[in-house]
Amino acid sequence: MPFSRPTDGFRLHYLRSGEGPPVVLVHGSPGDNKEYSKLLPLLTPFADVVVPDLRGFGRSDKHLKDVGNAYALSGQVDGVSALIDELGVSDAVLCGYDIGSFTVQTIAVKRPDLVRSVVIAPPALGVGRRILEEKAVNAFLHAILYKTRLVEDLIDGRPDAVRAALRESLVNWSAPGSDVVGQLLDHLTENHSAPGAFVAGIMWFRFPEGNPITYYANEQKPDLADRFSTPITILWPDKDPLFPQEWSDNLSDFYSDHTLHLLENAGHFSPLEAPDVWAEHVLARVREA
Repeated sequence: MPFSRPTDGFRLHYLRSGEGPPVVLVHGSPGDNKEYSKLLPLLTPFADVVVPDLRGFGRSDKHLKDVGNAYALSGQVDGVSALIDELGVSDAVLCGYDIGSFTVQTIAVKRPDLVRSVVIAPPALGVGRRILEEKAVNAFLHAILYKTRLVEDLIDGRPDAVRAALRESLVNWSAPGSDVVGQLLDHLTENHSAPGAFVAGIMWFRFPEGNPITYYANEQKPDLADRFSTPITILWPDKDPLFPQEWSDNLSDFYSDHTLHLLENAGHFSPLEAPDVWAEHVLARVREA
């Protein structure tokens, strides 16, 4: 079972398979590498694919004492960047959705030497203060709940409560008719049921830089010269209650070289719900080498 060397005291578990140009897939929350289980076999005949579990997820380390900003966006970026360096990877196609999207976009800004291009599903830049509208706040109640001690007092270490919390997200965020619940619920419940495991997985939301409500509420349109410049493909699902497609209207204000593709009949967990479309667009970036 491969693990990275520790960075900030955290090892990352990862999968690596295939041959060809490098691709890195970063999962969302709640999740781990299993979220790419349908996409991975579509890529490995053509690419060298690395799929890490972020800190606090899957089999990666889940420390809770004296961790500082290790679970914040900046800490997750440092951990994934260190893994990419350790594996001797550069000029990669970085892919992610949910917290993985924020992670790979930030790596592209901080470590452009590691990145050729990016493929994401939301979150994308440009949402702004629309995140504070009633419908959006209702969809992101988890981002508020996870900042409170109710997680420790009512959910963490209680398998039935963990399962209920995970099921709420999987059911509400997936497209009608999707099998996301069947694919992930038992697996993620097992991963997050040990004492401290659920808390580790929600720590991301306790830092303003990654919590979508605080991040977008403070988002500022950049000068044209300061827009995100790495070539990026944005796959935007039509059945994602967290990120409605109308929020794609400001992309040109934030990205200087982007391609938008609207996904049909896909919810928030689009790598599982539309793996063929993901593969098409990831491999298009791979072939640009």
